[in-house]
Amino acid sequence: MADKKVDPETSQDQVSAGDKHKTEVENPDAKRTKVEEKEEALSDTINDHGKEKKDDTGQDVKEEPADSKPDTKSANGNGTAAEKKDDEVPSSILEKGIIYFFIRGRVEVEKPEEVNDIARSFIILRPIAHDAKLSEGPLRDAGNTRILVVPKKVLPSSGRDRFLSFVEKSGASYDEIKGQFLAGEEYETKTKGTRHTPAATPIGEGVYAITTTGRESHLAYMLTIPQKLGEVQNALKVKEQGSFIISTKNPKYPGPASAQLPKGPEYPKKILEEFRDLRWIPTQPDHFDYDNSQILLIGESSGIEKALTPQEEDEKANKEKPLEAMEELEEEDLKRMKHMPGDSSASIYADLKAHAEDYPKLQTTF
Repeated sequence: MADKKVDPETSQDQVSAGDKHKTEVENPDAKRTKVEEKEEALSDTINDHGKEKKDDTGQDVKEEPADSKPDTKSANGNGTAAEKKDDEVPSSILEKGIIYFFIRGRVEVEKPEEVNDIARSFIILRPIAHDAKLSEGPLRDAGNTRILVVPKKVLPSSGRDRFLSFVEKSGASYDEIKGQFLAGEEYETKTKGTRHTPAATPIGEGVYAITTTGRESHLAYMLTIPQKLGEVQNALKVKEQGSFIISTKNPKYPGPASAQLPKGPEYPKKILEEFRDLRWIPTQPDHFDYDNSQILLIGESSGIEKALTPQEEDEKANKEKPLEAMEELEEEDLKRMKHMPGDSSASIYADLKAHAEDYPKLQTTF
């Protein structure tokens, strides 16, 4: 799959990979240890987007709380072992699922040895049904996976970090992910002959939730693999638990010259009307279901606490807290991955119905 022409070098911030050091080798025993411990314990910078939603006059604009039900396009067709009653599910969780983090080296760089060797980072979101619980083994292909490109390579980690990403592929099947994303590619050039784009390399897997706090939307995640963060994860700002404020760009307004896509998203009338004349609106799950949707990721240094704030009406109704729902999902995923074949790399590829021997192993060190 050819990368879209978005300049990833627009930020003045430079991220160093740090001193090289050894980390624990990924193996089934390491993965099992984390499960046992859990069981025992039970970018671009966008300057015109402020923390508060404002209209073109600079006045605050109050955003209406989003519908608590995710779009069926985002969350249908998933294997479940059991279901919660709908009235027990926190209304602030708009969508939940499995998240994967990948990187791709620059042309002719098979194994990145520093951040500058990376062309782009990718976030893969694989939704599951709103009230579903994970069953053992790989998830079946629901054809609803999205591939989100992070041109800045590193993830935003504080409110000062505001990186523009875009949906490269929505509604992807596992075959499309294997054939068009995971695999490398060779192409011919007039001046340099045959060139090789390396295969994508996994750096993590976990669970996620898209949540609303009424005014803002958030993408929160909890990492399952690797068991211990390595140099690569630290350099790219991938955390054991992290979250971002997420906002969707109105396609009728042009973005910075360095972040413009050749083609905009083909939103239906319903979504276009949600924007009104605002440049940004809180991201809804169905915004990820359209190629070229531009999603602003704003870092949250406080971790996942704000993203998982309970809604007042849910507390009155004694519904499950969002944090408890996320921890339960993480626990299910830990147990599920424990029974997957092979090491951590093999587990990730098995989840995507790919053969681990055909692709790079999980990278934790440069």
